[in-house]
Amino acid sequence: MAAPVFDVGHVVQALHGVRSEWRAAQGRSTEPGGREFPSRNALAGIVESLKGVLFPMRLGPVDLRQESEDFYVGYTLDAALHGLLAQVRLELRLVDDVPAGTQPTQVVQQFAQALPGIRRLLDSDVLAAFHGDPAARSVDEVLLCYPGILAMVHHRLAHQLYRQGLPLLARIVAELAHSATGIDIHPGATIGAGFFIDHGTGVVIGETTLIGERVRLYQNVTLGAKRFTTDAQGHLEKGQPRHPIVEDDVVIYAGATVLGRVRLGQGATIGGNVWLTQDVAPGAHVTQASSRQEPRAASPALPEHALA
Repeated sequence: MAAPVFDVGHVVQALHGVRSEWRAAQGRSTEPGGREFPSRNALAGIVESLKGVLFPMRLGPVDLRQESEDFYVGYTLDAALHGLLAQVRLELRLVDDVPAGTQPTQVVQQFAQALPGIRRLLDSDVLAAFHGDPAARSVDEVLLCYPGILAMVHHRLAHQLYRQGLPLLARIVAELAHSATGIDIHPGATIGAGFFIDHGTGVVIGETTLIGERVRLYQNVTLGAKRFTTDAQGHLEKGQPRHPIVEDDVVIYAGATVLGRVRLGQGATIGGNVWLTQDVAPGAHVTQASSRQEPRAASPALPEHALA
C-alpha cells in the first residue's frame, strides 16, 4: 500500500482539541450523537422546493404542465414540509424558552397555512417591480431575473419562520439570499405589500425596521440602527426597537442612509446619498444638498391583480 501523500493525523488531533475547548467553553454536550444544529444545505434545498410550490410554472421543473400543477405542488410541498420538520426539531432543541406543549408538526403546519398569503404578498412585490421599472418587459422577467424579488421571496418565507419563534432557521434562509444578491434583509423586518428594491446591491434592512405598503428602495440604501442600548454589565440588549419606520408610498434613492428609530412619513422622498437621523414629514422631499423637506404628492396605488 502506498504511503499517504499528506500526514494529517496531527492536524486531526489538533482540531479535535480545539473543538473540545469550544464545546467546554460554550457548555455544549460532549456525548456521542447526531447533528445538533440545522443544516444550511438542507434549508437551501427546502427553499428551492418552496419556490416551485409558490410559482410552479415559473420556478418549478422545466417540463411541468399546467394540468399537473396541483399534483406537483402537493408532492413537492409534502416533501419540503417533512424536510423542514427535521430542521424545526433541531432548532427547538436549542431554544430554552419554547412554550410548553409546542409541537414541531404544529409549527410546520402553521407555516404551510401561511404560504397562500405569502404568495399574494409576493404577487404584489412582483407587480411593484414591473410597474416601477420602465426596463421591465413582463412580470415573468421580474420574477425570473430581479435580485430584489429573489431577496423578497426568501424574506417572506424567513419572516414567517421568525414570527413562529424559529430565528436560526429564519436567519439561514435570509442569508442564502444575502449571499446570492448582496441584499441583506434581517428576517425580523416587517415589510408591507408592494415592496420594490430596484437594482438592490448593498441594501441593508435591520431587524426592527417597519416598512409600509408600496415602498421603493434603490441600491446601497441602509435602514439601520444609530446606537445600541446595553445592560448593567455592558452587554448589548437584544430585540430593542432601533431601526426606522417607513410609512406607505415612501421612495428612498440610491446611497441613502437612515439610522435610528426615526419615522419617514407617508409619501416622503429621500434623495440619493442623504444621511438621515431625524423624522421626515409626510410628503416631504429630503435632498443631500439642502436637507430641506419640500411637499410632495403621494404616489398612486398599484393596480390590484395577481400573477397567473
